[in-house]
Amino acid sequence: MTTITIATVSILVLAGITWLIRKTMLWQICPICVGVAGTWLWMLGAYFSGASIDPLVIAFLMGGSIVGIAYTLEKRLATDRSPVAWKTLFVPSGFIALYGLLTRSMVLGLFGIVLAGLVLVVFFLGKKNKIVEKKTVSEQARELEEKMKNCC
Repeated sequence: MTTITIATVSILVLAGITWLIRKTMLWQICPICVGVAGTWLWMLGAYFSGASIDPLVIAFLMGGSIVGIAYTLEKRLATDRSPVAWKTLFVPSGFIALYGLLTRSMVLGLFGIVLAGLVLVVFFLGKKNKIVEKKTVSEQARELEEKMKNCC
């Protein structure tokens, strides 16, 4: 079997297991995120142990995890924070960290981790994040009605 076939089956199995048990968990977790991250973690371990695993497959799975983390955390950004700036700084620093891990470059890996950590601090601890409250459809309709009344 090829590495990509093994990775695909692993993602589907881990995502399926997560989907089945997530109703018993205290917090909701994305089954596909668990499938992808779990797959690259075990594949990385197998690769380091000498198994014949294509590191390119591990690399793109790692990249998917970094992008997924960036988009998930973007939802928690304060309203005065730029989502584009957040992703522009976080994603490449995460790529550097994971590339360092994959290539066993401790210096590069630590540099990427520190850089990603700094970006996290700046975007999430610099100012108190204002959690955006999700409004119900009826609240949105009521607000729109008021705006229309006051319009003309």
